[in-house]
Amino acid sequence: MKIIYATGTGIAIIHPTGQLSIEKVAEKDVPAGVSFRIVDDDEVPIDRTFRNAWEDNGGIKVNMPKAKDLTKDRLRVERKPLLEAQDVAFQRALETGADTSEIVKEKQRLRDITKQVDGITSPDELKALEAK
Repeated sequence: MKIIYATGTGIAIIHPTGQLSIEKVAEKDVPAGVSFRIVDDDEVPIDRTFRNAWEDNGGIKVNMPKAKDLTKDRLRVERKPLLEAQDVAFQRALETGADTSEIVKEKQRLRDITKQVDGITSPDELKALEAK
């Protein structure tokens, strides 16, 4: 059994150790005046990819707008070294007078990678996106 409650930015999950009753743990650890639920362990998703986008609406669900923001942030981190590598390739191409059109195209593709997120409707699809 676990205790869950809304925090304003997501859900807090308390994992009692069994040393105290779950009611005593809730009394001790849930902030005063905050509603909470005691749930079975299997109600808390195992996959925590979108942990910061969870909401409790009678069951823990992924808030898709938040999950999309998290995915965009992840993709930006993943693409940063790829863009940096393209910057180096671009500079080298300029130094040698080589064609830069493919490098420019790749840099634009990497910049646009976060746009893919907007049309996605499931957490699994978001999880599958990569900035490669």
